[in-house]
Amino acid sequence: MVDMYIDVVPNRNSPPAILLRRSYRHEGKVCKETVANLSKCPDNVIEAVRAALKDDQLASIEDLKQIEVVRSLPHGHVAAALGTLRRLGLDKLIASRRSRRRDLVIAMIIARILEPGSKLALARGLDSETATDSLAQQLGLGDVDVDELYDAMDWLLQRQQRIEKALAQKHLAEGTLVLYDLTSAWMEGRCCPLAQHGHSRDGKKGKLQIVFGLMCEPEGRPVAVQVHEGNTADPATLSEQIHKLRHRFRLKRVVLVGDRGMLTEARIREEIKPVEGLDWISALRGPAIGKLVKQQQLQLSLFDQQDLAEIQSPDYPGERLVACRNPLLAERRRLKRQQLLEATERDLDKIVNAVNRDRRPLRGKDRIGLRVGWVLKRHKMAKHFQTSIEDDQFSYQRVQQQIDEEAALDGFYVVRTSLPQEAISAEGAVRSYKGLTEVEQAFRSLKTVDLHVRPIRHRLPDRVRAHVLLSMLAYYVQWHMRQALAPLLFDDEHPQEAAAAQGSPVAPAERSASARRKAATRRNDQDQPVHSFQSLLKDLATITCNTLKFKNIDGGRFVRTTTPTDVQRRALNLLGVTLTPTEECSQ
Repeated sequence: MVDMYIDVVPNRNSPPAILLRRSYRHEGKVCKETVANLSKCPDNVIEAVRAALKDDQLASIEDLKQIEVVRSLPHGHVAAALGTLRRLGLDKLIASRRSRRRDLVIAMIIARILEPGSKLALARGLDSETATDSLAQQLGLGDVDVDELYDAMDWLLQRQQRIEKALAQKHLAEGTLVLYDLTSAWMEGRCCPLAQHGHSRDGKKGKLQIVFGLMCEPEGRPVAVQVHEGNTADPATLSEQIHKLRHRFRLKRVVLVGDRGMLTEARIREEIKPVEGLDWISALRGPAIGKLVKQQQLQLSLFDQQDLAEIQSPDYPGERLVACRNPLLAERRRLKRQQLLEATERDLDKIVNAVNRDRRPLRGKDRIGLRVGWVLKRHKMAKHFQTSIEDDQFSYQRVQQQIDEEAALDGFYVVRTSLPQEAISAEGAVRSYKGLTEVEQAFRSLKTVDLHVRPIRHRLPDRVRAHVLLSMLAYYVQWHMRQALAPLLFDDEHPQEAAAAQGSPVAPAERSASARRKAATRRNDQDQPVHSFQSLLKDLATITCNTLKFKNIDGGRFVRTTTPTDVQRRALNLLGVTLTPTEECSQ
């Protein structure tokens, strides 16, 4: 039962406040909500509303015709993201006191989650005349100029170390695992000094790029990010991360988890081992595994009945080696190698035909060699083929022994760690190393699926750094939103249950029974439709913030939000967000 009434609230030295309110029962308690502030409305409007309420209805049909919707702004997704950010205390972590700069930074973080775009597009979307949602209204920003956004970015970058330290204190403890990996992002333009040619993880050949390293806690929450020039190699970034962990975050004991391209033999020997209290988990490269097999320190027959075995080698003193074999991975590598061999032979056959054709044959060692080298480099198959090049002849053949030796190691990988047995089991070391998939998931969300950090169009190095920092903070909020909203998403609500049922850590990860059921039926256990994260945001966006007014009467404006559906209401409850309509009535 909902009752609506007009409440006159006296003010000591001011005219009384006249409020349109509704009362209702919630969990046995009587609650009241202010629908609109009518204090500045004309007396005839107030009396008309009061008369309508006495008849237990808001207004007659004719009265309703006198109400018009002035504006309607998408609001539910803004409330969800902004409410989560505030519940996490990220606003206070950015700056303890509210300021316009802090509000602009928060606006950029929320906009990156809801609708990634340029800062110019964001300024237009926040402007009162061209607003695309209720974000500026909720933050009380008023009109926003793009230069203000750039100024707020510069201000945020100055606070990066403080923010990262606070996140580390919140999520990292002594002896914890720290996941670290590096990725690249391509850039538009050629003016930024950070933009360099390098190994592109994006597959954007010929594009300048930056690289940035992301540090996460074991569950995947981002803690710190650092931008480097685009031609920086992965291992070259390691020393700065060690300094950050030990001196800025003041962690005396920490376990660094990095892939074999990051934690190379040289970096482990020169930069990690000399640091007291710094342990690590990584993996061996393929040639090192082949050497273990040749020295018979890794017996392949061990894996006829098992998929994991701990071995020892004098080449790795003080370390533990955990050898694993994944049959599915072995099959994928076998198929990929076969496809690459066949593709290489097709391209090499074209060169053979070009050399042997009657009309304008290909001649010259240099010219033939250039084309052969390009083919072998393209498919990365040089080690598997032996070629013979003369001025007027070309032939090739597979090096079958090399192919067989590589195939024998398909599906094998060896995890190496400095942690003793009492600190972590062999199975735990493998699971910890595979935890790097959390960082890969963060990169996927940052770069493609959700936040679209790329392409980067900033020209100043500090603006590029601030842009990446904003994206990391947006992912921090999004990570918590996804965890809370898991019952309404295709995401797995019970990953620990799936891991426990999996048994061996070497086996491919599987989803829990509930996640498989959601994927099959497209509905959750409460028979509600499930969403992707982006489609749920679009659903929430249909909760609009509507500004209404009485026709032919100056003033009398008030704001009402759309009533949420059951799914929308549950999503907001899972996030701990309460919709509170903005009450406003001005002349």
